[in-house]
Amino acid sequence: MRAYVPTGKAHSGGPHVVLAELPQPRPRPDEALIKVEAYSVNRGETFKLEEPGASWRPGKDVAGLVVQQAADGSGPEAGRRVVGHPAGGGWAEYAAVPSSALAELPDSVNTVRAAALPLAGLTALRLLRAAGPVGGRRVLLTGASGGVGHYVTELAAAAGAHLTAVSATPERGVRLRELGARDVVADVADAGGDEPYDLVLESTGGGALPVALAKLRRGGTLVWFGQASRTPVTLDFFDFFQGPESATLRHFHYADFPESYADDLAALVRLVADGRLHPELGRVTDWSETAATLVDLRDRRIRGNAVLTVS
Repeated sequence: MRAYVPTGKAHSGGPHVVLAELPQPRPRPDEALIKVEAYSVNRGETFKLEEPGASWRPGKDVAGLVVQQAADGSGPEAGRRVVGHPAGGGWAEYAAVPSSALAELPDSVNTVRAAALPLAGLTALRLLRAAGPVGGRRVLLTGASGGVGHYVTELAAAAGAHLTAVSATPERGVRLRELGARDVVADVADAGGDEPYDLVLESTGGGALPVALAKLRRGGTLVWFGQASRTPVTLDFFDFFQGPESATLRHFHYADFPESYADDLAALVRLVADGRLHPELGRVTDWSETAATLVDLRDRRIRGNAVLTVS
């Protein structure tokens, strides 16, 4: 089969992958064999491609057809359309995916939209679950223009949050308002005025995190879930006495939860099928454009999710 593999070399200022011939995956007993029809690429993967491990292959978001059910009888049967979240190896014609990371697709959800769900959708869903009830609360979201940010905005707004989204470009801000953001600002320093936030969801790092922390009310919570700036955070804990006294600062990673991916993927699929969640497809193109798409995604030239279709 054909699959993309990393080279570890730079290409046009970004990570480099090449299409290679590899053996078809041999699934473990708890894995199904999926014929991949579409996959999504994520900005975090572009960073990992700069220094890939010896055996690592990219690809955590796939959608397609089950051609071989898991040998232990778990998960969707052969012939079912599915969305999946493997640990890797999804940028290929075939992928082995654990049953615990698969969800069936109804006829109303195509594989292109489904492929945009796993990593970004799981992160958004679990982030809000970890943050607790947001109905009626003032919420500040940084880095809102990416795939995770769009899902968080729509889910939080539907739950009744008064959400302020930080987006550097006006056109992206328009879409965030359509998804339910009450306010959109170009810089975190411009958020909120004199009224503090109950909850800050921070994904930028660098100098943005201390500024966002200062926007928090006394006893509020800041959840740090990303490092988009790739710049270390310097935090003076005496700053807590300047407003967010007794506040909570916590780190979040979507994989650190006991819930199965299958259950949460199924929940995301239901929301899409019901018209309550809308994958933001910033680019849909043939998988021959994978290398160029990676560069554009890393350099923030794509709004939302980038999906490649396997021809």
